[in-house]
Amino acid sequence: MVKKYIVRLSDEEEQSLKEIISNGKHAAKKILHANILLKADERYSWSDELIGNVFDVSICTVQRVRQRLVEEGLESALCRKKHSRTRSRKLDGEKEAKLVALACSKAPDGRTRWTINLLKDKLIELNIIDSVGRETVRQTLKKTKLNHGKK
Repeated sequence: MVKKYIVRLSDEEEQSLKEIISNGKHAAKKILHANILLKADERYSWSDELIGNVFDVSICTVQRVRQRLVEEGLESALCRKKHSRTRSRKLDGEKEAKLVALACSKAPDGRTRWTINLLKDKLIELNIIDSVGRETVRQTLKKTKLNHGKK
């Protein structure tokens, strides 16, 4: 199999990786990736299969580390990738306050108390929010530590 991403480490990079490995004061993943990169260097000409077997990782891991080095640089290949998926909160402070006020209000006719599903549906019905999940409502109420009359 032809390698798509060729690892060519400079002498400084190689020395830096050797220091990471010998130092022992780094995260295990960082040391593992440093080992993978050293053996993936074209001077050693180890195959991905051999690297995977020696360090007990999958071939895909070796290929990903190799790819990240070529595309993003040494530091990115050594460190864990930051999560790129961040979401804004569905219920901000104002909407959260309306949910709490609704939960503390009198329950609908024929009910003794509000359920999470009833609260969720009422938030949507009152156009406080376009859509919201049951779990979001539950976690928000749990965070506020409401008592709902339980003893």
